[in-house]
Amino acid sequence: MENISPKNIQESPRLHVAYAGSKSEHILQEFETSLQGLTEKEAEKRLREYGYNEPAKKKKISVLAQFLSKFLSPLSLALLVIVAVSLFFGEKISALFIFVMVLISVILDFVQEYRSGKEVEKLNELIHTNAAVIRDNIEREMNIKHIVPGDIVVLNAGDMVPADLRLISCKDLFINQASLTGESFPVEKGFLPVTASSTSELKNIAFMGSSVVTGTGIGVVVRTGTSTAFGEISKSLTAPAVETSFDRGVRQFTLLMIRLIIILVIVIFLTIFVFKHGLFKDALLFSLAVAVGLTPEMLPMLVTLNLSKGAISMAKKKVIVKRLSSIQNLGAMDVLCTDKTGTITLDKIILEKHCDVEGKEDEDVLRFAYINSSYQTGLTNLLDRTILSHEKLLIKHYKKIDEIPYDFSRKLMSVVVALNHKHSIISKGAPEEVFKRCTHYELKGKVYSINRKILSKLEKEYDKLSEAGFRVLAVAYRDVKDKKNRYFKDDEKNLVLKGYLAFLDPAKPSTKKVLNALEALGIEVKILTGDNELVTKKICNDVGLSIKGLVTGIEIHGMTDEKLQSVVENTTIFARLSPAQKERVIKALHRNKHIVGYLGDGINDAPALKISDVGISVNNAVDIAKESADIILLEKSLMVLEEGVEEGRKVFGNITKYVKMSASSNFGNMLSMTGAALFLPFLPMLPVQILLNNFLYDMSQVSLPTDAVDREYLAKPRPWNNDIIKMFILFIGPISSIFDYMTFGVMLFIFHAGPSLFHTGWFLESLCTQTLVIYIIRTNKLPFIESRPSKFLVITTVSILLFGFLLPFSPLGTHFGFTPLPALYFAILSGMVIMYLILVQIVKSWVVKKYGYA
Repeated sequence: MENISPKNIQESPRLHVAYAGSKSEHILQEFETSLQGLTEKEAEKRLREYGYNEPAKKKKISVLAQFLSKFLSPLSLALLVIVAVSLFFGEKISALFIFVMVLISVILDFVQEYRSGKEVEKLNELIHTNAAVIRDNIEREMNIKHIVPGDIVVLNAGDMVPADLRLISCKDLFINQASLTGESFPVEKGFLPVTASSTSELKNIAFMGSSVVTGTGIGVVVRTGTSTAFGEISKSLTAPAVETSFDRGVRQFTLLMIRLIIILVIVIFLTIFVFKHGLFKDALLFSLAVAVGLTPEMLPMLVTLNLSKGAISMAKKKVIVKRLSSIQNLGAMDVLCTDKTGTITLDKIILEKHCDVEGKEDEDVLRFAYINSSYQTGLTNLLDRTILSHEKLLIKHYKKIDEIPYDFSRKLMSVVVALNHKHSIISKGAPEEVFKRCTHYELKGKVYSINRKILSKLEKEYDKLSEAGFRVLAVAYRDVKDKKNRYFKDDEKNLVLKGYLAFLDPAKPSTKKVLNALEALGIEVKILTGDNELVTKKICNDVGLSIKGLVTGIEIHGMTDEKLQSVVENTTIFARLSPAQKERVIKALHRNKHIVGYLGDGINDAPALKISDVGISVNNAVDIAKESADIILLEKSLMVLEEGVEEGRKVFGNITKYVKMSASSNFGNMLSMTGAALFLPFLPMLPVQILLNNFLYDMSQVSLPTDAVDREYLAKPRPWNNDIIKMFILFIGPISSIFDYMTFGVMLFIFHAGPSLFHTGWFLESLCTQTLVIYIIRTNKLPFIESRPSKFLVITTVSILLFGFLLPFSPLGTHFGFTPLPALYFAILSGMVIMYLILVQIVKSWVVKKYGYA
């Protein structure tokens, strides 16, 4: 047998199987320990050697580092470079304008995520971290981080298993390892050696992170920290966060704008410096001002404002948003993968059926089971409690005589009761074990003999219940002729099969409604579970989830990534999955261009939560699941998902309004700037005027988070679509250039404007068109008639325009190089703006019809 001494304990992933196959004495010997436990001196030595018993943790980042990291986005970096160049040439006002925009965005983003992180830390502090350990032959409570290989751990009902243990003794021990394996029902544990090839077969191993439902046990610690099954999962979570769909979309859009900026800056700089024989400094500063004009510098701030508003709205619904971008990802999600146990089910076992041998409801079967569970004095397990809570029955007229306790090998237990001086044995347990002890069966009050043919039919009924996803127990009895005071295992014979009890972790009442709502929102739901396919299929049928296909972890194990990529498209249920296989399924969906959400609360869900575009967990999830999630539900309700999806789509809708408006308008302005620089004898607008223009119309958009989004827009997932944004830039942008050139003509040929008057006239026309175009772009309907903007958007745009119109007539206007305009200009401007907005509406409708909308 493989050497499993502490010296190589942390090295081989195959050792759990070796532990399971070893005798208890051999385990104690190999770990140089005993039932009296380690000495404190030896434990301290092992603690130094193996380290603390805790999962892998992300390196703690200081608050300052977290804050400074927010400046590292491509857009922020580009703007900071422009700030530096502006300062170098002494343009302090320009530099201040740009830096303030970047700073506001960074502060908003940092504050929201920092506060969310603190909320999660508070939740994590509630985790219980003590365990009962025997040291120096004394049982004591100690922090689980100090547990070492070879320690002897005592388990009782309600305890969390503090490390991976090889059980060396136990009684009626049932452990809930759903968080690790996804199994709905508690697993019965023993201490005898077993041969196993999978986690579910390791009946004498208790895994870190699982919990004791009933019974007692003693185990030797065989693995601690990152070498436990739990710790192995935690190691994969210390890697950097995966780039989500939204992050990728923003990055690609930013790079697109940076490429445009670089091209136009070079063209404009060369035009002024070479062709117009301008000064190097003037040409460079003007080019940089143009760059800022083309840059959607308010994008980080507008994105953060929108996301923060979404986070505040969700907080009111008891949802903590850890990562702001996850709100948009929730709206863009087109596939939701979810664990089964505790997410779509109640995570609570109920007695679903009590039936006779033909599967028909039978109250006597419940009564017999109730008597058995009431009068047994062993530690009441979960199924006994479920039976007793199902319905209150009066059984006082039955007198208990004796009981034959449950044991691991028999898998049943019996009580003996007396009624009218007649003794009856009532047994309850695993159907295959009960069948062995039955010679008769009862049906409709009559008792019949069991032969091979009948037994086969009886087994089929049991199989039918099992295949329907139920956990099944059989109930049998025998009236005793020769009464006695003590009864033993040998008395469990010649029994009469009474019927079956069928248990289930049922679906939450809200699940069906939520799944229907998600389907209506264009989101496909897939189940990824460690539980078996029969139980999962039953639950899916109960909630009305249409099952396109079903595959198991064993099948996935043999698939190539290419094959899995094809399979995931036509599969609804993925059962008996390991954590790594859940991760593979999500990666396959990503390769198929899906935006994937994952809902889970167990240890085995952590890798899937981390790698998905949006990970969703609950506040009573295991610590590692909460750490991996982006969104945490403070109430274990799926109803908030529907609202969250709509909130995400509203947020993204308002973000794209700004993106389409700013990108297309800025592009048009810069085309105008380039053309004007070629034929005008002076700069078409001063650098500080470009920055002021940009700042004012950006400020008019700060109320966009309050704007409504058309219901049609919320009807399906909205991923970031740079192709459609390019279409807006290419088709809408040049329209503003047309009216810019019309303005140039008006200023030059009607008003014979000099530099100051020309600058003022173009400044106001540019401000009007860029500020008002949001009313066209914000909806795919007719603005104001079919879709109304929020009153705050109206207030901000009107206020900015009023400020802009008054500026040339104020002392402040002189400071910026503006001069008052004649009344005729405003009449001409009004006509041009109306024509501009009508043309944009026509072209926008054509673009949406031809290319769709983002």
